Amino acid sequence: MTTAPSPRASRPQLIGLIGANVAGSLSPLLHEREAAAQGLRYAYRPLDLDELGLTPEDAGQLVRDAARLGYTGLNVTHPCKQTVISGLDALSDDARALGAVNTVTVDADRSDPADSAAHDAGTRPGARLTGRNTDHSGFRAALAEGLPGVPLGTVVLVGAGGAGSAVARALLDSGVRELLVADVDPARAAALAARLGEPRSGSRIAAVAHEEVPARLGEADGVVNATPIGMVGHPGTPFDTSALTRRHWVADVVYRPLATQLVKAALAAGCRVLDGGWMAVAQAADSFELFTGLAADRARMRAHFLDLVAETD
Repeated sequence: MTTAPSPRASRPQLIGLIGANVAGSLSPLLHEREAAAQGLRYAYRPLDLDELGLTPEDAGQLVRDAARLGYTGLNVTHPCKQTVISGLDALSDDARALGAVNTVTVDADRSDPADSAAHDAGTRPGARLTGRNTDHSGFRAALAEGLPGVPLGTVVLVGAGGAGSAVARALLDSGVRELLVADVDPARAAALAARLGEPRSGSRIAAVAHEEVPARLGEADGVVNATPIGMVGHPGTPFDTSALTRRHWVADVVYRPLATQLVKAALAAGCRVLDGGWMAVAQAADSFELFTGLAADRARMRAHFLDLVAETD
């Protein structure tokens, strides 16, 4: 028996990427190559705040304008994953719990039963914009596939912004028993710990000072960078890597470049390493499925991603 194609799959897709300094993002080509392999009419365009002369606080209005101009879906990246919420009609359960959005679906039918409740700002005339979070599902899948069997006793998470929120929940859902969150803004780390700190069976989350990270690695099994440090335009490492030893595993969410300074330092120390490409592909596949209603071929997308990295680097 054949399955009827999704209504989303039968229409042309115009997808946007909202963020700062996104001109070099691999997401447009990654999505378009998977769409081409599936025979879809699919275009993906960056909407760069810097080029448009906008600030992160303009993200909410930008996502509304994009929908009016015919965009059928949008991805959202740094530094707009939280500010974009002001322009949305609804949030999925994950996005609401995390306070961060990286995927926006656009539905003309406002009665579409999305798995979310109306955003406090209320509904607006026209298309229904629903904020979702595939960073959470993407990192969880990446960790399971890219670092199978790593110990999850104590993990240090550096960065408590939009990506950090998603990674924190993914780590707890993956079975981390103790999650220590550090951020250059102590209040942001404390807020994340409080937001995700409801009682969980056998796990706890706590905020620690950013300068304590090297010392805290002495008791940790792994560490995750969920800050922009290491990406193009933000060189360096998010913490002093001299504390890394071969017993640690290290994960980075940055994928441009793929071999960040943190990844290089971790490999040199003998650590098991999860580069940012794993999460980039997994969250992109989840977003693609939300936009089109079709399953993505994740192995093919990973191959496309590695080809794109080789071509562009």
